[in-house]
Amino acid sequence: SFLPAEIPYFLVITGKIFLFWPETNIFTEVIHNMARKVQFVETVLRDANQSLIATRLPFEKFEPMLETIDKAGYYAAECWGGATFDVCLRYLNEDPWERLRKIRAKMPNTKLQMLLRGQNVLGYSHYPDDFVKLFVTKAVENGIDIIRIFDALNDVNNLKVAMEATKKAGAIASGTISYTTSPVHTHAKYVEMVKELKEMGADTICIKDMAGIMGPKEAYDMVSAIKDAVPGMPIDLHTHSTTGLAFMTYLKAVEAGVDIIDTAISPMSGGTSQPATETLAYALRQLGYEVDINDAATKKMADYFKGVRDDFLKDGTLMPKSMATDTQCLTYQIPGGMLSNLLSQLKQMNALDRLDEALLETPKVRADMGYPPLVTPTSQMVGVQAVTNVLQGERYKKVSKEIKAYCRGEYGRTPAPINEEIRAQILGDEKPIEGRYADTLAPIVEPTREKLGDLAKCDEDVLSYIAFPNLAEKFLEERKAKEENVATYSIVEC
Repeated sequence: SFLPAEIPYFLVITGKIFLFWPETNIFTEVIHNMARKVQFVETVLRDANQSLIATRLPFEKFEPMLETIDKAGYYAAECWGGATFDVCLRYLNEDPWERLRKIRAKMPNTKLQMLLRGQNVLGYSHYPDDFVKLFVTKAVENGIDIIRIFDALNDVNNLKVAMEATKKAGAIASGTISYTTSPVHTHAKYVEMVKELKEMGADTICIKDMAGIMGPKEAYDMVSAIKDAVPGMPIDLHTHSTTGLAFMTYLKAVEAGVDIIDTAISPMSGGTSQPATETLAYALRQLGYEVDINDAATKKMADYFKGVRDDFLKDGTLMPKSMATDTQCLTYQIPGGMLSNLLSQLKQMNALDRLDEALLETPKVRADMGYPPLVTPTSQMVGVQAVTNVLQGERYKKVSKEIKAYCRGEYGRTPAPINEEIRAQILGDEKPIEGRYADTLAPIVEPTREKLGDLAKCDEDVLSYIAFPNLAEKFLEERKAKEENVATYSIVEC
């Protein structure tokens, strides 16, 4: 009634554009996807190989393809963070910082993205604020353009410092929702979180469906709700193919207005990894969307990574189960990286035959712990506790120090209250902490610099040590010994 009747109007409703004629009250939907661009994040350098082969992809294995990836038209390449830091030091004998610098040198034209666990950074417990700030600063200095910041409990108090540091360093801050389903997780709650992330300065929003449990309707409804709540905010959807839903989920999310999707080059796609890059590029072009992916480059990448995949199949690192579709994940909600690590742990204990029992126990432990999203570190904590419960033959007879810290409140606010009987069994008379746990932690960077002395050549070495003391110390000592041997040999030769 407030609009002049003789003029048609364009209205945006739930991410769609309508032509509205006031005289007749007729709404006509305008087909608007013809010119809309959908962008891609390639995950083969981080999450795809983390999900399929527990992050055992060394730099030398993917180096020959970096220049090709750089020409493939991706919005970004996820190449760092998550478990890469730990695995570089623990298994690959690589300096994770040097690895990042080498990737940056070979890929000058593509944004490099990392996954950061909020106040946990890349570890499994909370760190003091001075460490978080310096780590973010150095990550950007060494080549990172986008930092995807999440918290395992979706507690925004655990994201604030990392978000501020990312913005200060000049990188893109991608505020992240750890997606899950439970009696206490609703679209309304997620939209509230998005608004808080925007207030914190988020440049983009990522919906991180780490277990591949988001269905097409949930994707459409959630993306539409976020688009309505924060118009103009770019949305990135991240999911896994674990349950077989991912392709349908992506298509409906794109229909609802999602801007960016995470995919993996085809030989390293599927199963617990992401859907195939080439398949989605083909499908979206058919549907009329603009896609910048260079098909010649992805063909070259696919041909190369077929050999990489086959090598890991031959040595047993890549287990066929990780490549399969498992709809039971809709029940136990185990993400790709967690499942590959769970299989690895059970294999080491000669207990692969107990996998089904561990999977059944996982959602029970999750409910006891207040329905945390299963993403690092809570995924490992819940998974390890489920395995322990099964192998011990008694629930919570043996409890990890991480689960004790979780019950004390060191990881933040849980989505729902922890089962009080279980908490009492684990903590006894000990009382949970109140407030933000990081506020109780003393600065750690300067004391660590003094402790390491000349063993640390730069702040990056100090940060590696703080994140993983035993692994980093061994790596730094071996590096120093190698350099001293080279120096001695050179003197003798002279």
